[in-house]
Amino acid sequence: MSELIFKNMELTRSFFIKNVVAIDKDVIDVQPKGFNNNIHWHVGHVLTATESLLFGFPKSSTNLPVSYMELFARGTKPADWQGDVPSVAVLVSQLKDQLNRMKEIPVESLSVKLKEPFLGQETFGELVNFVLLHENLHLGHIQAMKRVIETEKNR
Repeated sequence: MSELIFKNMELTRSFFIKNVVAIDKDVIDVQPKGFNNNIHWHVGHVLTATESLLFGFPKSSTNLPVSYMELFARGTKPADWQGDVPSVAVLVSQLKDQLNRMKEIPVESLSVKLKEPFLGQETFGELVNFVLLHENLHLGHIQAMKRVIETEKNR
């Protein structure tokens, strides 16, 4: 079972990155009508949420700048961005680094009970599975947004 989780980490993140890097730069920061954010935000959000859930960012992890919470945490939006916002290329590099750290999670930690259940997840392994689901949900948003933006541009 644990081998499957690590295989899914690699598959999910690699597919996410592959899709993001294939998006034209002129699409990344467009916020299409009917959406709360842009693709750039979704990329940063996946990175930040994963770091928070799996590594305790910002209290227990210093792998990302603390400012990412103000830029990409749940409830934030690009319209409120101020200061330096990392490029998607920087975020993709950080996603790759994060995947390497995810793959170093000790197998035995997957069975560790969480202090409190999180959205029905009771062990760290279940939380990892939730993180992968979360990443895939955001990839779906990214793909839908890309399609909407490209359709609008071609009218």
